[in-house]
Amino acid sequence: MRNPVGKVIAGILLVTGLGGAACSRGEAQASGPAPPAGSGRGAGLSAAVPVTVGQAVQKPVPLDLETIGNVIAASTVAVHAQITGELTSVNFKEGDDVTEGQVLFTLDKRPYEAALLQTQAQLDKDVAQAANARAQATRYQDLLSRGIATREQVDQMTTQAAALDATVASDRAAVESAKVQLDYCTIASPLSGRTGLLQVHRGNLVRANDTQPIITINRIQPVYVSFSIPEAMLPAFKRYLAAGTVKVLAKAPNDEGLASTGQIDFIDNAVDNTTGMIKIKGTFPNVDRRLWPGQFVNVTVTLTVEPAAIVVPNAAVQSGQQGNFVYVVSPTETAELRPVTVARTRGNESILARGVKPGETVVTDGQLRLVPGSRVTIKPAVGPKAAS
Repeated sequence: MRNPVGKVIAGILLVTGLGGAACSRGEAQASGPAPPAGSGRGAGLSAAVPVTVGQAVQKPVPLDLETIGNVIAASTVAVHAQITGELTSVNFKEGDDVTEGQVLFTLDKRPYEAALLQTQAQLDKDVAQAANARAQATRYQDLLSRGIATREQVDQMTTQAAALDATVASDRAAVESAKVQLDYCTIASPLSGRTGLLQVHRGNLVRANDTQPIITINRIQPVYVSFSIPEAMLPAFKRYLAAGTVKVLAKAPNDEGLASTGQIDFIDNAVDNTTGMIKIKGTFPNVDRRLWPGQFVNVTVTLTVEPAAIVVPNAAVQSGQQGNFVYVVSPTETAELRPVTVARTRGNESILARGVKPGETVVTDGQLRLVPGSRVTIKPAVGPKAAS
């Protein structure tokens, strides 16, 4: 006879086994298919980061300073009339170049010619009277020796002759003054330069030493360019100036040509306490007349040239809590964080004092996704778009 208890236990075990298998199949279907090998989180850290790069190069780099300067004429003369009279002729056009001694204006000479004739006539009259007085004094001296004239008469004649001699001297001075006044009727250029705006035209009355000049003349070959540098740079500036390596260039902001070259010839004798700047002045031959008095220009002062400076693009230099750094791409295409010391910047380049060697490749874009040791892939450089 079969055992009924054993059949019940065997049935329970069979049902339990079928239920466990069903649960295992359900969990597998809920979780989906198994991920492929290597696709977990750890694999995301090892993916290559696309970056753009540049090269650290060694080349000569000028040590320069850029500032704003003002062009000043080498000489400026405001021409005034020294006598009062009618302006009878203007012998140039506004903006003309004139030479030293060239006649610019003529004033009406007739009143001054008449004054000269009058003083000359008075001189001739007094010369004749003085000659007669000297002759009279001589005769009275002879009469005194013969006892005919008195000492008082002799003294009177001698005094009269001396007074007339003094009058003659005064008349000669008046004649010279009249000649000078007549010369002032002709106004010549006191220097070679370029004329400006004519303030008084022919037919107008000009007055002696009027506040408004008739014309202003600027000497524009050469010209000066005045600019200022910070007082902190003064010791280095003087040192390089003594060594003869300082060069100065000036160029108008919208000038597309080459900059004009000059030389430093003046350092002010004091620093401006309000700005902390000191004024410097350079002389420019200005042969091509590209610099114009009153013009503001961009000034570049080159103190010296570093023959073997290490240069990287500005975009490669990053700032961190420990200072500046760059990412250097190793031969195995991994990123290496390298602390650097930036000596200065010039344009879009940074000059490094230490940290990178010439020829090394530095990352210029994509640094935010990098950590030390990251694998990188270099993106091709994007060239300029072709003109349509």
